[in-house]
Amino acid sequence: MDYVGRVPAPPLDRFVDDVYCLTGVPRHRAMTVPPMPSAHLFVNLGGPVRLWDSDPSVPPAVLTDGWFMGVWTRRFRFEYPTPVRLVGVHFKPWGISPFTDVPASELRDRWVPVDDVWRRAVDRIRNQVGELGSGPAALQVLEDELRSRLADAPARGLDLVRHTGGQLAACHGAVPVGALTEAAGVSVNHLAAQFKSHVGVTPKRVARIYRFARLILSVDGPRPVDWPAFAHAVGYFDQAHLANEFKDFTGLTPTEYLALRQRFPAEQGFPPIPAE
Repeated sequence: MDYVGRVPAPPLDRFVDDVYCLTGVPRHRAMTVPPMPSAHLFVNLGGPVRLWDSDPSVPPAVLTDGWFMGVWTRRFRFEYPTPVRLVGVHFKPWGISPFTDVPASELRDRWVPVDDVWRRAVDRIRNQVGELGSGPAALQVLEDELRSRLADAPARGLDLVRHTGGQLAACHGAVPVGALTEAAGVSVNHLAAQFKSHVGVTPKRVARIYRFARLILSVDGPRPVDWPAFAHAVGYFDQAHLANEFKDFTGLTPTEYLALRQRFPAEQGFPPIPAE
């Protein structure tokens, strides 16, 4: 598949990592996605996308038009159509907050149709993008939509969350939450409440996801891994802590994941795992 993305112009770059087009035939149709430090908007221009939650009590979904996803705290599985044609937005963990009135907690671990968040918007966006193909002009449609919906003034607590979230991103979740609250001059409870409001999860959970993202994007290749040394390098207490996190977030042991990646190398910076 071809992935074409770009960082949007300010001030959108404070909330969005990139807008992108994804087109072509997928190398693997079924993929498992571990928790990543981002939220998403997808506008589908191709066939239906199928999604399964790792929580067996949640029914699978078939999505045809467009959907939002908040921050996920557990893995999910999706199946691409063939061929793929979609445009999307990778938001920073707090990034959806200034573009919608829907509480972040209602988007956490969920896929929600675009029209449930932006009323009567998905057909208009799909029609505009569909007429332009998958080039820079299509990405500009998404940028223009985001810019038109960006709140004039930040909601209460968003600047605090953006600042402390940026610190977590910069150190891959390695800074203690207590140090963040002390530097910001707020209580642990206050910071947690603001994160729940704008991200949907606590800063401790965000730190955990950033740490795992660093781990899974680093362990990807044919070379042997010194797991105890690696666990320490990326901020885990020990190898057992790393192994538990790996199993929880991917459904695989570190050894199983490495064997799978040796058979099916990942594209650079692309965390989904082929689902056999």
